[in-house]
Amino acid sequence: MSQSLAATLDAISVLVVDSNRMQAQLLSSALRRYAEFRLATCPMDAASLLQALTATLPSVVLLSPNSFVGDAENMAAVRQFHLSYPEVFKVLLVESCDRQMVVSAFRSGFRGIFCLSDSNVRLLGKCIQRVAAGQIWANTEQLSYLLDLVSEIPSLRVFNSYGNQLLTPREEQVVALVVEGLANREVAMELQLSQHTIKKYLFRIFDKLGISTRVELVLYAVNHGDPRHAELLMGMGRTYPRA
Repeated sequence: MSQSLAATLDAISVLVVDSNRMQAQLLSSALRRYAEFRLATCPMDAASLLQALTATLPSVVLLSPNSFVGDAENMAAVRQFHLSYPEVFKVLLVESCDRQMVVSAFRSGFRGIFCLSDSNVRLLGKCIQRVAAGQIWANTEQLSYLLDLVSEIPSLRVFNSYGNQLLTPREEQVVALVVEGLANREVAMELQLSQHTIKKYLFRIFDKLGISTRVELVLYAVNHGDPRHAELLMGMGRTYPRA
């Protein structure tokens, strides 16, 4: 086997999916300078993406969503793509990113976020290699967002049959922790409250929901709840919502 053929076989297959065709071509042209990659491009629509995935069998997909489409719609499409192709590593290409985008991206199955405005093509190549090897690509700020997310107290919105929210933010936190299986003592430790206060919250929650046991509370939350993460974090000096 020739050296050039061996290099081609060892190259990482990369699919560039961009809503901006010109940008996709420029990006792929820059990456083609490196023998480590085999490049293909396609527009960011379902039919083209499916065809390209079948034809190229990429190891890494670089996705640059349409900036004119809302983040929620972009991430919903990407999440569906991830569910269909969980084995394909995905990197999000953005001009800039904030906390919400970072959290949504990693929840949607991305293994890396690369800011084009802050970096060069050589660094993007390193990003692709790291992600292809099963690693995560994120800068310090992006990692801090994910660490903050891990330390957040979960919260669970509870609605009645008319869609009206029934509980205060603090009560929502209590419900979420109970649903996770925590005992009153553990809930009290998480929220830095006394067990007596937690009992008072539970009695108030039971009264609002028309139930009388923790089992009923869990069932009610499963059937009428909307899981989410609270905006307020655990830690010294943090301020928590009052009932």
